[in-house]
Amino acid sequence: MKEKDMVSDYLSNLNSSLAGYAQVIAQCDNKELRDTIAQIRNSDEQKQWEVYQAAVQRNYYTPASQASQQNIQQVKQQFSQDNQMNAMNQQMNQGMMNQNQLQ
Repeated sequence: MKEKDMVSDYLSNLNSSLAGYAQVIAQCDNKELRDTIAQIRNSDEQKQWEVYQAAVQRNYYTPASQASQQNIQQVKQQFSQDNQMNAMNQQMNQGMMNQNQLQ
C-alpha cells in the first residue's frame, strides 16, 4: 500500500471517529465519561489536523478553495435560522408536554 493511500485511509478513519464521538458525547448522561470522550475527541482532532497538514504539504490532498465572505455569511445565517427553529420546536414540545401532564 502506498503512503498516500495509508494517509488517506487514516484521515478518513479519524474523520469518522470524530463524527462518532460527537454522537456519543451528545447522548452521554455520565459527566465523567462524557468528559473523557471529549478529551479523546480533542486529541483525535489534533491528530487529524496534523495528518491533514502533512497530506497537504506532500500533495496527497488538495483542499477545497477558500470560501468567500458572502458564502460564510450565508452559512452563518442558515445555522442561525436553524438554531432558532430548533429552539422554537423545543419550546413548543415542552409546552405540549406540560399540557399533557395537567390533563
